[in-house]
Amino acid sequence: MLDLAALSDLLKQPQKIVITTHHKPDGDAMGSSLGLYNYLIQQGHHAQVIAPTDYPDFLSWLPGNENVIVYTENLEQAAELIAEAKLIFCLDFNALSRINDMGELVGASEAYKIMIDHHLEPADFDDYRHWDINACATAQLVYDFIVNELKHPELVNKDVATCLYTGIMTDSASFRLPNTTSTVHRIVADLIDAGAVNWRIHELVYNSASENRLRFLGHCLANCLEVLPEYNTAIIAVSKQDLERFDVETGDTEGVVNYALSMATIHLAAFIVERADRVKLSLRSKGEFPANEICKKYFNGGGHRNAAGGHSDAPLAVVIEQFKQILPEYKKLLIQ
Repeated sequence: MLDLAALSDLLKQPQKIVITTHHKPDGDAMGSSLGLYNYLIQQGHHAQVIAPTDYPDFLSWLPGNENVIVYTENLEQAAELIAEAKLIFCLDFNALSRINDMGELVGASEAYKIMIDHHLEPADFDDYRHWDINACATAQLVYDFIVNELKHPELVNKDVATCLYTGIMTDSASFRLPNTTSTVHRIVADLIDAGAVNWRIHELVYNSASENRLRFLGHCLANCLEVLPEYNTAIIAVSKQDLERFDVETGDTEGVVNYALSMATIHLAAFIVERADRVKLSLRSKGEFPANEICKKYFNGGGHRNAAGGHSDAPLAVVIEQFKQILPEYKKLLIQ
């Protein structure tokens, strides 16, 4: 195990470092990873971000993105970098299963593993942990790690600030979720002062949809939305054929579930999508409703109280019906 003093000493000399995050990375995953990367390279470290899988094009503008390696597309190079690393930073995930096949390589590596994360129930694979379930984003914790633990506020430059702002903005649903505290707003103000152009970041992330994505969204709302008023619940279910019809790419399904949750009477929204290998669920809820409990208990997943995910190997129609059969168990919470 490492303590902060030992980790700080290691980081005083250039090290070979790998930074990785969960599969199908989102804005917080890539924002926190590239924010940390842009911090480390200022100190002469040989840092490399390795994403387990591809990720949305609307994140490709992030500073340092041109140097990211996608594991599934560069197996040998990624394996070599992991084997040679002295430190491996594990960001925005807390179990090696979340990085798919990379998990075996990271687990077997002799490198020190540093977890920076905000999800519940972390697995015991790390040597140093900066973890807080109350943080709105892992990017918030990376900021805290750099500024308050390592005492390097002066190294939060424009590139670092831009990446971390992106992570906080996306994981807080544009600063709308309950864990967007006054502390978060103070951090965001510091990031803007450091060079993050807030309005431009918002444009690049949220106003970059393709025509296919917009037509797919319209199809979801017009043809795939089912409202269950007796449970204040809405479901959007999408088949493989739907994905093929609209040529859906990585990132095109991001945020679709939030449209279902935007209805005034809806307390729980589910986006259920049939992928090539399994059916995946994305749940969003309001107030105290435990979306993560449903995912953990029934769908091999977990997450946060108001934002969680899971999966099933059952057919799409079976998963939809299973989800509906769960709702009576939670009726009192859903209708209050």
